[in-house]
Amino acid sequence: MAQKCDIIITHPIFKALQKMPVAPPHPQQAERLAALYAYEILETDREREFDEIVQLAAASCGTAISVINFIDAERQWFKAETGLGVRETPLATSLCSHVILEDEFVEINDTLLDPRMSDNPLCCGDSGLRFYAGALLKSAEGLPLGTLCVLDNEPKELTPLQRDTIRVLASQVMAQLDLRKTLRDADMLRKEVDHRVKNSLQSLSSLVRISGRKAKAEETQEALTTIGSRIDAVAMLHQELYRTDAGRIIELGRYIENLMTHFRKIAPDNVTLTCQTIETKVTSNEAVAVGTLINEFVANSFKHAFPDDQAGQIDVILIGNADDSRIRVNCRDNGVGLSEGVDNSTGGLGMQIAAVISAELDAKLDLNTEVSGLDVTFEFKSALSD
Repeated sequence: MAQKCDIIITHPIFKALQKMPVAPPHPQQAERLAALYAYEILETDREREFDEIVQLAAASCGTAISVINFIDAERQWFKAETGLGVRETPLATSLCSHVILEDEFVEINDTLLDPRMSDNPLCCGDSGLRFYAGALLKSAEGLPLGTLCVLDNEPKELTPLQRDTIRVLASQVMAQLDLRKTLRDADMLRKEVDHRVKNSLQSLSSLVRISGRKAKAEETQEALTTIGSRIDAVAMLHQELYRTDAGRIIELGRYIENLMTHFRKIAPDNVTLTCQTIETKVTSNEAVAVGTLINEFVANSFKHAFPDDQAGQIDVILIGNADDSRIRVNCRDNGVGLSEGVDNSTGGLGMQIAAVISAELDAKLDLNTEVSGLDVTFEFKSALSD
């Protein structure tokens, strides 16, 4: 936002500062200031990228001073400067407040011969500014925000190469600012999309659960439960993608730990959950399949493994096989296990559905009924290991 200038000026050329008429505002001043504020550059700290630009500009043009400045409502603010020693000055003494009203490049060989500058206290006296050259910093809409300029204490004239250097460096300043603004806008859009996707998944998950409770047929209930598990796995994956900015690559160990944290919050009081993982990366599609299988196992254990509130434990273990780069996930509980006479291919885990998901991973799925409770292991090789 615009601020009144209230500064202590230390550079000797400002000692003659006095109240002077300010350059007239830009014809599109409101739009120009809105564009400037949208870059969120004012009041930011000094940065090496911009300091190096003004240092190069001064060295290339052989001048004592170079600045990157932005013209605010009542002040001139410097993002970077060399040879000046201040971060802002009033518009009354700003040469650039005149320049933004003119051409994209302005060179004033002797400020005392220019009617706009001749009575400016910064240009008078032995240490006055006698030379100015600057290129406009313009928004994508063509609105002038400030300048990259060079100044000196004696009259001079730039070479064509020096003028081109200033123009190119000014373009680089705006390229930096435009990139930052684009990334910032993209991040805001991403947050909005994340919020909407998260709400949509939550609404869909709630709708599936309500429909499952109302369903009469056991087969329909199981199908809706599996759909709910799939939605939950996708929701957790979405959260992981948003949190890490990892693109299509997911750190599976952390993803499983986040799933287990979610399960602990909804677990019955009589059931504890443990998790052991390693760090390994998989694709997002593989993570959804793994998450769905784990979700299915845990949900069925909650429902069937511990009748009459008996105490129990569910373990999920992620390990790797260094010999063939395969990933192994083991899910087990110490509950009542499968009922006698239940076909292992259609057991309480919903093995037919698990088989379909395993096919997505090209995974080997093993069901161990020789131990107490239920023990399921699936192994797969991630596409990332190819």
